[in-house]
Amino acid sequence: MPTPGFSQDLADVVRTSPQATALRFNGESTSYGQLHALATDLARELDRLLPDRERPVCLSVGKSPEAIALVLATFLTERRVLLPSAGLGEDVLQELARRAGCSHIVALRSGGGDEGTSLLWTRATDTSTEASADAAIPEDSRLCLTTSGSTGTPKVVPLPGAGVDRFMAWATERFGIGPGSGVLSYAPLNFDLSLLDVWTTLRAGGTVTLVPADRATDAAYLLDVLSGDEVHLVQSVPMLFKLLTEAARSLGRTLPTVRRVVLTGDSTPPDLLRSTGLLCPNAALHNLYGCTETNDSFLYDITGEDLLAAAAGESWRGLPLGVPLPGVRAVLVDDDGNDIEGAGTGELLVCTPYQTAGYLDPALNPARFVRRPGAPGRTFYRTGDLVTRSEDGTLFLQGRNDFQVKVRGVRTNIQEVESVLARHPEVREAVVVPVPDPEAGSRLHALVQRAPGSRLNSLTLLRHCSSRLPRTAIPSSFVIGDEAVPRTSTGKPDRQLIRNRQLVKG
Repeated sequence: MPTPGFSQDLADVVRTSPQATALRFNGESTSYGQLHALATDLARELDRLLPDRERPVCLSVGKSPEAIALVLATFLTERRVLLPSAGLGEDVLQELARRAGCSHIVALRSGGGDEGTSLLWTRATDTSTEASADAAIPEDSRLCLTTSGSTGTPKVVPLPGAGVDRFMAWATERFGIGPGSGVLSYAPLNFDLSLLDVWTTLRAGGTVTLVPADRATDAAYLLDVLSGDEVHLVQSVPMLFKLLTEAARSLGRTLPTVRRVVLTGDSTPPDLLRSTGLLCPNAALHNLYGCTETNDSFLYDITGEDLLAAAAGESWRGLPLGVPLPGVRAVLVDDDGNDIEGAGTGELLVCTPYQTAGYLDPALNPARFVRRPGAPGRTFYRTGDLVTRSEDGTLFLQGRNDFQVKVRGVRTNIQEVESVLARHPEVREAVVVPVPDPEAGSRLHALVQRAPGSRLNSLTLLRHCSSRLPRTAIPSSFVIGDEAVPRTSTGKPDRQLIRNRQLVKG
């Protein structure tokens, strides 16, 4: 198992409540006893196919009960596991496996194995059997996730066992997860949200409802899944709630049985916050901030006053980051790395009890993992997020420091432009990227997904932006369509792909 705590607690659930429902998937249920039996079978199969437990393995799996069981099987056999996106190309997958020192890539056979045949298929990686110790997954990290890869090959993030235990203990208590709790698993398994949605829920004896990847944008399906009394906690990026609120509004539906909504991964526009509150009228709403490298760092409990302020519109400042989780330390620094005291805006650095010791590739660490004066023995992670601290000490996320570009010499926050575009009632989602310009240095290009049935055009959006943004922040080009915005393996907009497409078009 990835940690002693997880191993013991899950074993206790299997022993005391084998008939309890562990997973729901496409209308079918899997009990804890069935899940354990399948994981045990797969563990034996892993040992038969790959008898060397010392070498890590790379799992290339989508989301299904069999995939959950396979991850558990690797834990049962005390293997170290790399869990990247299931949608990666072979070259990238091989590169990640090589970096992690994995001997093989393991996948599930489509439709399951026939009687007498293996449920698994494996292929050797192109790494040598004498893989460098520097490339191997650390002994205290049984599970490795990957970053989004929006700026190149995804980074491998080993999760320390003790940190995972601490996070699961906090999440279980803070969100009241236990037997009878239903939690939606919307994010991919390689996304850090699965630590709460899947692994914490199973450890606590709750029920995980798995959303298959091919139904992730099917609003009618998602509303049906959430309309029963089976899902009580929903954690996701705002994109899911935008999808749900639009569909629910047209159908006149709400989700009264959802008890907790956890918004994370991105800023929530004010109109979406208000509509989410209306969609889930009996739910406590939370804003959760964190990174794959550090796990969650801040939590804010959204109030009725916040919903009223969001409804007011233009005066909206955004949701605060909230209160640091137990043991979390945070500082703001200016462009020169000096601490900002009092009110101001700077990059957020955090140190958490749950964070990784560093990327698997040590060459990547100096730019992100740093020591700070006055904090001996503690490593801070440079989040790359720009945060403003108000006079009363409240922290507000402003955007990414790598989303700050100069257009005709004027510093422009790309995410502010996206926020303005998102406020147009016919915009479903908008992503803005900078592209080189010989005169302006950079110009802004916007990819916009319009609402169903909309006839939105560039002129309308230009007028919308002109009344709300300075001239240098108005996108100079738009692509408007009905197709969803392309996304990375962790569900974030694939800005690099969008930018490259525009560069090719010229």
